Amino acid sequence: MTLTNSSSVTEFILAGLTDQPEFQLPLLFLFVGTYVITIVGNVGLIILIRMNAQLHTPMYFFLFHLSFIDLCYSSVFTPKMLMNFVLTKNTISYSGCMAQMYFFCFFVISEIYVLTVMAYDRYVAICNPLLYNVIMSNQVCSWLLGVAYVMGFAGAVAHTACMLRLSFCDANIINHYMCDVLPLLQLSCTSTYINELVVFIIVGTNVTVPSVTIFTSYALILSNILNMSSTEGRSKAFSTCSSHIIVITLLFGSASFMYLKPSSSGTVNQDKVSTIFYTIVGPMLNPIIYSLRNKDVQTALRRTLKRRIFFRTWAEFS
Repeated sequence: MTLTNSSSVTEFILAGLTDQPEFQLPLLFLFVGTYVITIVGNVGLIILIRMNAQLHTPMYFFLFHLSFIDLCYSSVFTPKMLMNFVLTKNTISYSGCMAQMYFFCFFVISEIYVLTVMAYDRYVAICNPLLYNVIMSNQVCSWLLGVAYVMGFAGAVAHTACMLRLSFCDANIINHYMCDVLPLLQLSCTSTYINELVVFIIVGTNVTVPSVTIFTSYALILSNILNMSSTEGRSKAFSTCSSHIIVITLLFGSASFMYLKPSSSGTVNQDKVSTIFYTIVGPMLNPIIYSLRNKDVQTALRRTLKRRIFFRTWAEFS
């Protein structure tokens, strides 16, 4: 995509989370720590799934890509956000801002559909266990994942193309820590009606369709679980699904609050707090939630650590 600047603005200034000096250093340490946990957690989960053959199943195939997406989209804006705490004026070029917005939209929308596919995967595993390997074949999994990335690409292109048609005359201070769609619309000196309509359609579609799919999947799963005679099987099914439900609630709840409301309602600070939940907290918590509440991941982690300790001990004595 060619980024064409039809406005007089050549760069933007990111205002960041707060302009109060006493909060800059504590917030810097807080978000550096959060980012480190995000990187370690998601990279660790990616390596763990890659190294352990028992995790080479559809469920962990999608979890692998969920961790990859979380790692990528948190890295799109976090380094630039951290610079706000140490620089007096954190600038970003027009083209850099558009690129940041594009990749952020791409990864967020892709994550929504990966979570939707994971809900369908759980439905098949619990409601049709005998046909699971047939229904969720490698080809089907690849196709479903491809659809998730295509939806992310389409949404990101639509948002970015609509933003490129706007003009930015004098105002160039983005009252946010990244180049998000809504804060940029507030700076435009031309009509943003089409952009707001596109935002509502795209966000509405990308929240409603996955939400209906996920709700239907879990309604059928719940019905199946309640009909189980085995208490152990019921407990295992609830344990498998609970992690996914927590992640979905965090992402969909905060994203809906941010975008599916009139542009006049709420305050900038409320929008920033809402954005923090699905841009920073979510990617950090996802690998923790799936690790702590998943016995397969815990078992694979113990095996991997024991294997490393064994080879290290063997190397020392050889």
